[in-house]
Amino acid sequence: MLKIHNLAILAGLITAASAHAEENFRQHEAHVHGVVEMNIAQDANELLVEITSPGMDIVGFEHPPQTPQEHQALDQAMELLEQADNLITINTQAGCKLEHSDVHQTSHHHEDEHDHDAAHHHDHDEAAHDSEHHHDHDEDAHEDEHHHDGDEHEHGTHNAFSIQYRYTCRDSENLNHLSTQWFNHFPHTHEIHTNVFTDRQQTAIKLNPHQTDVSL
Repeated sequence: MLKIHNLAILAGLITAASAHAEENFRQHEAHVHGVVEMNIAQDANELLVEITSPGMDIVGFEHPPQTPQEHQALDQAMELLEQADNLITINTQAGCKLEHSDVHQTSHHHEDEHDHDAAHHHDHDEAAHDSEHHHDHDEDAHEDEHHHDGDEHEHGTHNAFSIQYRYTCRDSENLNHLSTQWFNHFPHTHEIHTNVFTDRQQTAIKLNPHQTDVSL
């Protein structure tokens, strides 16, 4: 069982978890819409909640805002995300108070990733190229399926949101439950991969619109 002894270790843990989440976003194309990553870490009276989400889930596009409507959507999303109470509810017996929130965007360019994938497929299939020429046609059709989400796929840029909430809990011994309203605000998300690190447990669960509670 994981034991966390001070906030410095806790901060390092959540940072490592965040880096791992963003690496997963790059490696596994978590910009494939509908999948969000959430890390929850607790040490004594300190609680950190961090969420990483593809931009499409939040604002409906993944390129930098270009129109007045897109700028407005981004501003509204940032305002909503900065208010932790909009997204996270902690059991009141713990007396948790939000001390700090941080919301920022990161951009990932995936041309190199697709080039790498294409090279891998080329090496793997080169010997059979003459006899399996129809594979190229299937690949083209497969790629077309990924163009329906907008020009950001053509441009190879995918924006993600990273949100961090830091709490101090008056009665941390009573901290035992957290729920999220994420699905109410961002219905394009269908799953939240959640990692929990506390004084009592280390676990991973998947949340969905019908299961939004996390036991701490």
